[in-house]
Amino acid sequence: MATTTVLLREDVDNLGARGEIVKVKPGYARNYLLPRKLAVEATPGNVRQIEAERAALLKREARERSTAEAQSAQMKDLRLTFERKVGEHGLLYGSVTAMHIADALKEKGYEVDRRRVHLQEPIKETGDYTVTVRLHRDVNVEIPVNVTGEGGAQTAGAAETSTAESPSSVETPEGGEAATENATGEANAAASENA
Repeated sequence: MATTTVLLREDVDNLGARGEIVKVKPGYARNYLLPRKLAVEATPGNVRQIEAERAALLKREARERSTAEAQSAQMKDLRLTFERKVGEHGLLYGSVTAMHIADALKEKGYEVDRRRVHLQEPIKETGDYTVTVRLHRDVNVEIPVNVTGEGGAQTAGAAETSTAESPSSVETPEGGEAATENATGEANAAASENA
């Protein structure tokens, strides 16, 4: 298979760190890495230029890491709460996505790109969750997220326990149960006569 050698200008997940020379497929380089300025072709001139910039890159890396660690310490005690419309069994109408979490962090004064918020899948049920925010390649912070229903609606587990405790919550008219049993008995008798 044909590969292209590129020099990474930024950290790329599952590929490499800034300043590394990596081999990738030509289409990935041409269509994704190069247009987004995440990498440059690894020509001898570009390699020399990056080597000259390496000291500045190391300082920048150390500064970004210390900033991320400071922000992580500030965000350590942070807790996010979302109030959404909820259906019958605790399922949300819609979901809570990485974009919603990034917007909530922005409202609290933390500027975090939504791509740095790692969710396996959007949150679609009420409850407590833990979301990982990647502030730096080596610095992650876990933020507890609570999703509740509008107006303090019960979660699925709470709704099930409350209905299990009071099974007679639906009132039937007097004699309604007996009428149902009689109709069922008459239908069974008619079916046995026809057989």
